[in-house]
Amino acid sequence: MAVTPAPTLDLEHELMVAGRAGQGARPVLIGGMDEVGRGALAGPATVGVAVVDASTGPVPGRLRDSKLLRPAVRDALVPEIEAWVVEARTGSSTPEEIDALGIVGALRLAGRRAVAALEPAHLPDLILLDGVHDWLTEPDADLFAPLSPVDAAPIWTSPVRTVVKGDMRCASIAAASVVAKVHRDRVMEDLHQQFPAYGWLGNKGYGAAAHRAALMDHGVTVHHRRSWKLGV
Repeated sequence: MAVTPAPTLDLEHELMVAGRAGQGARPVLIGGMDEVGRGALAGPATVGVAVVDASTGPVPGRLRDSKLLRPAVRDALVPEIEAWVVEARTGSSTPEEIDALGIVGALRLAGRRAVAALEPAHLPDLILLDGVHDWLTEPDADLFAPLSPVDAAPIWTSPVRTVVKGDMRCASIAAASVVAKVHRDRVMEDLHQQFPAYGWLGNKGYGAAAHRAALMDHGVTVHHRRSWKLGV
């Protein structure tokens, strides 16, 4: 079996060097960001952010995109990541917010909440975002767009760079993916205790056959995304 290459900090270091002009003694901070729960039928959408700078040490040996890791490895990596990066945080949007804003707007809100949870001194100068679409930057005003919640975190106005397969290439993004995945999985495991019929302990709110069957038998809960095609 081929071994998946480990993500590196190569791009992050390149961007630190490019952004150093005019910073003086202040280090350039790069934030890797990734999301989990985009396609689930139930539960929150969660975004992780992991901030690194020039002093950040060697990448933890087991770090990979969260989808490539066993749950036990992800769980064990979280304290390693938290000790390795400048700071790592998560933010989430609720099913109600997902229904009101759509998934892209809800991811934007969750990303803003993740950034707002960082210490002010650790706010990144640039965010690396996994994928090809910048869902973090506020779009141009649209009269027909849903209104943001009144408790929305501050809008992100600094640069964003999208990175194709960023969770496999960039260690900061991979770290964010692990932190977000572990946080959301724990939320769904807790919710499973309240609603065991839906199998969230195993399926984490995604559309597994047992989850869809339970929807037919028991209907929706307050934790389901009612704007999704739930089949009920």
